[in-house]
Formats: sequence, C-alpha cells, structure tokens
Amino acid sequence: MRGLYSVLGVVYMVTTSFYISPEKGNIKKENINPKIERTETTTSEKATTVSSSEALYKSITFEVGHELNEEVFFKALTGFENLKKAGLLNQDAHLLTVCDFSMSSNTKRLWVIDTEEKKVLFNSLVAHGKNTGEEFATNFSNTNSSLQSSLGFYITDATYNGDNGYSLRLLGMDKGFNDAAYKRAIVMHGADYVSEDFAAVHKRIGRSWGCPAVPRDLTQPIINTIKGRNCLFIYYPDQNYLSKSEWLKA
Repeated sequence: MRGLYSVLGVVYMVTTSFYISPEKGNIKKENINPKIERTETTTSEKATTVSSSEALYKSITFEVGHELNEEVFFKALTGFENLKKAGLLNQDAHLLTVCDFSMSSNTKRLWVIDTEEKKVLFNSLVAHGKNTGEEFATNFSNTNSSLQSSLGFYITDATYNGDNGYSLRLLGMDKGFNDAAYKRAIVMHGADYVSEDFAAVHKRIGRSWGCPAVPRDLTQPIINTIKGRNCLFIYYPDQNYLSKSEWLKA
C-alpha cells in the first residue's frame, strides 16, 4: 500500500505542476496592457498636434484673397514651437510674423498673427534684397555685402533709430542661413519704395540691401508690436534650407 500511495503522490505532483492560477494569468495580462496603452497615447499625441495646427489655422480670420498659405503657416508654427522648447522664446509668446517670399513682392506677403487671439494684426507689403530678385525673390545669402535676403527663423530684438529711421534688430537662428544677420545689419525698417504707388510706376516695389523693409506708415505699428523677443519667419521653398533647418524638424 505504501508503494501505491507513493506512486499516486508522484502522479499528483506532476499533473498539478502544469496548472496556472487565475491570479497569475491576470498578472500577465496586466503587464501587457500598459504597453499597448502607451503606444496608443503616442499615436494620439501626434494626431492631436496635427489637428490642433489645422484647427488654429482655420480659426484665424484672414482677409479674403490675402490668406497665408496653409503649409507655410504649419512650417512657421513648427519652428515657433521648437524655439519655445529650446528656451529661445518665452513659453507665453504668442506673436508669429511670417514673410512668404515665394510670392510676388507686389502682394501683401507679410503677416503678423496673434496665435492666442487667433487673428491677423497686420498684413503688409514687405521688400526683399536687391540681389535676391526683381518682382520675385530667387536668391538668398548669409554673406556680408551680398545685398540678398536670408531665409529662416529670427528672434526680434531691440529697436533703434538709424539711417533708415525707426528700425528693429533681428537675430538669425538658422546656422549657415541667417545667423550672420546681426553682423550684416539685417533689420526691419520702413522705406518709401515699399508702397503700391511705387509698384504701379515700376511694376514692382523697391528692394532693400537684404532687410525685410515695410511701408513707412506701418513701420512703428508693426515694429512696436513684434519687438522684444518674438518670432519672425522668412520662407521660400528652398529644399536645401527646408531639409537642414533644425527648427523645422517635428
């Protein structure tokens, strides 16, 4: 009999060793679920970022016929947010200025947008550099005395009164593309040649020595609005710039 009991005991131990308790089964499921949830959250965050940019653009009231291109806005907004993340702009900064130099210089291709109030504060003519092109901009440079405009993101600095009157210093944030702007004295200033009257006579507005010049009557209002560490983006569909700018990386 003892032998029989011993055999039965061994059989019992072997058969029960394959049994998994419901509690252990539940623990394994709980360990899997959090990973799935984190993946879904990451995907959701990306979708939210895209949808929030689209929602912001659609909520801004542009003047009919003077809308800022949607893709240009998205690029400007990406750089704007990246400059904030890098600590180069205050977290509560909400003014975004965009110059779309892919457009004719005879059109109002500068926008100052309040992203908090979701409205356009200014929509204006703006000049490009003398050697950047005639009516349309085509060539850009970061070199001194080139008389060309420079692409990329800028942070507005202090104001001063110089040869062109009331002016705003600009700090170029894109290495190799506009970081020589301060040394080149690339600033925002007013100019008589930035006007519809000038364009009517010459078939295009006048050109600067590389500065984003604006109409005389809007010089003080625009500069006083965007001065003091706000974002300015000068855009052109230059693939070299678009692929290399660190601020355009999502």
